[in-house]
Amino acid sequence: MARRLAPSVNAGSMADIAFLLLIFFLVSTTIETDYGIMRKLPPLIEDSPEVVFKKKNLFQVELNQLNQLSVEGNLMEIQDLKKAAIAFLDNGGGSGDLACDYCKGDKDIESSDHPSKAIISLINSRETNYETYIAVQNELVSAYTELRNREAERLYGVSFIEMEENLKDGRYVGNKEELRDRVKKIQSMFPEKLSEAEPRNQ
Repeated sequence: MARRLAPSVNAGSMADIAFLLLIFFLVSTTIETDYGIMRKLPPLIEDSPEVVFKKKNLFQVELNQLNQLSVEGNLMEIQDLKKAAIAFLDNGGGSGDLACDYCKGDKDIESSDHPSKAIISLINSRETNYETYIAVQNELVSAYTELRNREAERLYGVSFIEMEENLKDGRYVGNKEELRDRVKKIQSMFPEKLSEAEPRNQ
């Protein structure tokens, strides 16, 4: 009597299906990436001396728990923040050693003396919405960028953004040392002094 073989299932096609499903999920799945703001933190200095500055050289920006923006104690819409920050940074209200010959502001003696002395202070509540916080940061950074672009165009005929891109570009054929010096000069004309205080509980 002949032995009967146990029935078997061809699993070769199942491996192909599993492989196709794996490829499908890899291609169609979206991976959420973290986003934030690039910031280079200053080094920790032991027993650092207390910084003394004039109150008029400080531009106070606050975000409360209701995501309301307050600038110098007055409520303001986020879309108006950039203009206000530019007016403060570009004021040029100083005289003598603090005179600014490239500032195009109102030269209000009650506002900042010189861009090198101007500090923007940002304070937010711990309950502030992250998207609102990012939007405020973007407006403040874009104020610096607009002023730097203006001076780069005036001095070198090219925007500051383009200068920075060329500096990072490995295929740039110009003089990189000269370009680096120009970038540093523009940065020194409008140094980014953005101070962030410890978030408040309310």
